[in-house]
Amino acid sequence: MVEMADLSDEVLATFVPIIVYWVASGIYTMLGMVEKYRLHTQAEEDSKNLVTRGQVIRGVLLQQALQASVSLFFGWLSHDPDAAAKAATLSYFAVGRQFFIAMLVFDAWQFLMHRLMHHNKFLYRTLHARHHRLVVPYAYGAQYNHPIDGLIIETMSAGLGYAISGMTPRTSIFFFSLSVLKAVDDHCGLYIPWNPIHVLFKNNAAYHDIHHQLAGAKYNHAQAFFVVWDQIFGSYMPYKLEKRADGGYRMVIGKED
Repeated sequence: MVEMADLSDEVLATFVPIIVYWVASGIYTMLGMVEKYRLHTQAEEDSKNLVTRGQVIRGVLLQQALQASVSLFFGWLSHDPDAAAKAATLSYFAVGRQFFIAMLVFDAWQFLMHRLMHHNKFLYRTLHARHHRLVVPYAYGAQYNHPIDGLIIETMSAGLGYAISGMTPRTSIFFFSLSVLKAVDDHCGLYIPWNPIHVLFKNNAAYHDIHHQLAGAKYNHAQAFFVVWDQIFGSYMPYKLEKRADGGYRMVIGKED
């Protein structure tokens, strides 16, 4: 029988991303106090959002508890006692290949399910509309979802990426942490030019912020690593950032630098 003590990598893969989520959210929240990085003013955030910060925190904690339970269960079910030894023999190339495959699978599933949630009125009204109560998103609202919505879009995409790529539980610690960090960044409501995530990925916080606005709700569904899916399916919405006179940025939808 597998004991929890034997599941150290699976346990870390479950709880390290949660720690990353809250640490990164705290950093972005502090940076949000600097007006020059904000995509919306504090007044817009306070007036447009349809949910309180307390409700968001409680919703995220529920979501994370469910995801952790699912992760630990499947980690226990699929535990390989030789996984740690196998991980030690993998080359950097092999790990990189697994990472890339997982990114593609994760990205494709999230895009398709996210798009479905918006194009099916029943699914949107019943499940996904909860996430869009955050018209002006902020970092720790990234996982504010209906629990079933979160399981379909987030948990299943991570599980499929992990399984299809063949990565070890040890590698998944880093992959899941990166995925969570990217989700927090996407929802942070800030544009920080020196942020490496904004340099490496075109679908950054500004890109996803368009999706949370009424005019962009059917566009920019890509929320993980690549924008290619939006380009293929015709849901890519260009935009440009302009500096506001009072600090921060405003987005001009339909134009591109």
